[in-house]
Amino acid sequence: MQNRSPGLKLLFMCVIGFMLIVPLAMVYLLVSDRESQSETAQEAITAGWGGEQTIAGPMLVIPFEAEVTETETVNGQNRCRTVTQRRELFVSPQKQVVRTELQPDYKEYSIYRSVIYDSDTSGEATFTLPDDLSRIDVERSALQFDQAELRFGISDPRGLTDGTSVRVAGEQLALKPGNGPRSTGGAGFSTSVEWDGEGELPVAWTYGLRGSKSFALIPRGGETEWTITSPWQHPSFVGSFLPDNDNREIGSDGFTAKYEGITNLALGEALVSTNEAGPPPSFGMEVPIDRYSAAETMPGGGSKLAAIRLVEPVDLYSQVDRSVKYGFLFIGFTFLAYFMFDVVGGARVASAEYLLTGVGLILFFVMLLAFAEVVGFTLAYLIASGAIIGLLTAYSAAVLGGWRRAGMIGGMLVGLYAAIYVLLSLEAWSLMIGSILLFAALAAVMYATRNVEWSIGQNEREETGYAG
Repeated sequence: MQNRSPGLKLLFMCVIGFMLIVPLAMVYLLVSDRESQSETAQEAITAGWGGEQTIAGPMLVIPFEAEVTETETVNGQNRCRTVTQRRELFVSPQKQVVRTELQPDYKEYSIYRSVIYDSDTSGEATFTLPDDLSRIDVERSALQFDQAELRFGISDPRGLTDGTSVRVAGEQLALKPGNGPRSTGGAGFSTSVEWDGEGELPVAWTYGLRGSKSFALIPRGGETEWTITSPWQHPSFVGSFLPDNDNREIGSDGFTAKYEGITNLALGEALVSTNEAGPPPSFGMEVPIDRYSAAETMPGGGSKLAAIRLVEPVDLYSQVDRSVKYGFLFIGFTFLAYFMFDVVGGARVASAEYLLTGVGLILFFVMLLAFAEVVGFTLAYLIASGAIIGLLTAYSAAVLGGWRRAGMIGGMLVGLYAAIYVLLSLEAWSLMIGSILLFAALAAVMYATRNVEWSIGQNEREETGYAG
């Protein structure tokens, strides 16, 4: 490109820059692939421990028989008949108080790890049955109290540990696996209970539960109060309900959150019904942008929940992903510096030298990803940026014809890598800071090239004596 005009040099530089979109996109896909492998490894880690846990209950279920009229077609004629069907009456507690303690830990496999926890949950609830059930077309005399049962929901019962107990009026009951409420997909446990429907039915329970990443409660009843504590320092409150700011504390020793005032009016559920609410639209909960206070949108038709996610303070894949998106800033600033030395300083940079420099800049992201999986993002950033800055500074000494110019390239790269790291750390200000950097770069290029005659090549410069 030595004898080409500055305009053609700029054009070739831009073409090479756009060619680098392909390897940069391949690096972006590599990050996605490694993140997918990490998620698969985390699923394998928690396979024998317990997944994201959602608990529900207790719910009192009383079977009854009801006469139902059915219409059937016989020989082309519609006939009605009355049949007796077995149905169930679902009774939610008047009030329930739940307490949960989470003890988090890490479980590792190769270079991957996942957040796991042991939890202890206990609670009390009180059930009453209204005298008049005619509004829901149920005859009290049809209720089969001798077959009543309490149902507790556990989304992943594999995590249940020893010490599970349910007491009614102080008497411990025998538990049966499965037959949980519909809100947890039928998973959980149940127990038969003797009750004549008169007065109050006090229930107390306790159980240990292992899980990973998140813990959620599906509130039920006239009023629900839930207190959860943990030494984890980075909770994310998600779901349909959030604890008030006055009812949550987050510090270096962990967090405490108290949910209160969750009523059946807020839940949109009757205390007594012949229909049972289904599961939430999704047991998986997305991490909100604000890790401390964001609610997940919960469309109607399913149970509502309150949930805590144990968020890792640094998600290396999201940070590497964001850094790749700044790839063109690295390439653009470096190419512009070479271009200034070419058209203003007379260094004569060839197309192949632009290309090799761009490949070196893209290699930074591959090294960043590879080291981040082993030593963490910050240290990986230092290692990868240091290696690439050293490589390109040494290469620039040959390309630009001296260590003084190479030192300027090295200084620019140090400042650029530092600025990008700041952008990655200050997510809320990244767009503004990035736009200021681009404005400063454009202004510098305009000033440095204000006297360049873009249409004159090197031979014409020598013939006309143009000095730039």
